Amino acid sequence: MNIERTKDQILIKISPKVDPFGFQRILDYLRYLEITSKSKANQSDADNLADELNKNWWSKNRKRFIE
Repeated sequence: MNIERTKDQILIKISPKVDPFGFQRILDYLRYLEITSKSKANQSDADNLADELNKNWWSKNRKRFIE
């Protein structure tokens, strides 16, 4: 593995023998870090949004699980 830092980027070179599934998970996490680094939301905001989404989902799908 080789890591190079430039003014605008961090370049990572790895062997093509690396497990693609595991590597994709690492890339997804790095993308998450990149996106959330610009966010001004805090954990409480995220929790409130998750609660609201779960309530909305449950109200729309409740009949599928409970008759």
